[in-house]
Amino acid sequence: MEKNNRFQSVNAITISVAHLLHDIYSSFLAPMLPLLIEKLSISYSMAGFLTVVQRIPSMFNPVVGLLADRVSVRYFIIISPSITAVSMSLLGLAPNYYVLVILLLIMGVSAMLFHVPAPVMMRRVSGDRIGLGMSLFMFAGEGARTIGPLMILGAISLWGLEGTYKLIPLGLACSFILFLRLRKIRISDEFARDRPQVNLKATIRITLPTFKTLAAFTLSRSLMRGAFNTFLPVYLIEQGASLWIAGISLAVIQFTGAAGTILSGTISDRIGRRKTLLITAIFSPILMGLFMLVEGIMLYPVLLLTGFFLLAPMPVMLATVNEIKSEHPAFVNSIYMMISFVINSIAIMLIGVLGDSIGLTLTFQIAALVSLAAIPVALRMKH
Repeated sequence: MEKNNRFQSVNAITISVAHLLHDIYSSFLAPMLPLLIEKLSISYSMAGFLTVVQRIPSMFNPVVGLLADRVSVRYFIIISPSITAVSMSLLGLAPNYYVLVILLLIMGVSAMLFHVPAPVMMRRVSGDRIGLGMSLFMFAGEGARTIGPLMILGAISLWGLEGTYKLIPLGLACSFILFLRLRKIRISDEFARDRPQVNLKATIRITLPTFKTLAAFTLSRSLMRGAFNTFLPVYLIEQGASLWIAGISLAVIQFTGAAGTILSGTISDRIGRRKTLLITAIFSPILMGLFMLVEGIMLYPVLLLTGFFLLAPMPVMLATVNEIKSEHPAFVNSIYMMISFVINSIAIMLIGVLGDSIGLTLTFQIAALVSLAAIPVALRMKH
């Protein structure tokens, strides 16, 4: 595929659909957590550690770039939905906590194999509209996290917690379709430039200022993101909601989060990355505070707005990373993904520990206060 500045719509949509299919399955854990906690008698800390296990493989993201010399990395994108579908659909059958950990670790490896090359592939087909490309990519991921909770709750309603394995064939079919659509999109040359013999120290030196700022922004919002994305169903059930209400609430926040991701990238192309991140940093903690104050039907309008501002920064930060002028784009992207995943994993584990010691209500309040630190970080950005 030749490089050009034209936005390749068909290829961009295909890559986004691949992201959608993979992340539908990877989003099963949060809505299942209340049932898994009850079935296996696990604490909030142990529940939080499950998400950490999912993200541990992300620490090895740069290795994917090194494997590209021997493997066609586009096949990572093709096969990952099948691996993720099998591991996540078997969660309901897990007889103990240790089997859960193994299944989620397998899923984490699969997610790593998908999420490192996929943004690079998107960059190749986005031309000079990287913000739009990353918005489409993130929109698909957040859209999946809207569909995923509803799909798994529907499966549990039909077949019970231990019958969710029946969703596996759909994931296998997805990989077959992706093979037909993606097998000709080549990105190995992007990774080939990131071979060990190239001076990666210079690349790290160039990118370090951007990474430090984005890491600080991610860190300040990580407790808030983890609270909503992982513990929202558990929190609502603790407040007296049913499993379906909790699951629908998660789907609602992910639905408008998808809208935030599709709009924020293109908005940031026009008004700048800093202004876009600043807007999200201001509104997110305000809305989280409102979420903890309202009750009944008023919960949903607040969740709709919260989801929009909660997830909007993701494509903006991805676009910022992919705009760094470097000879090693795959390596740069993998380092950013590693930083992001590690920070958010630690935050989720911390939420579990705090939830066990001081309760989820106070933990959510602390998360909202900590997220205010994102405002001065956004102000420090250059553009």
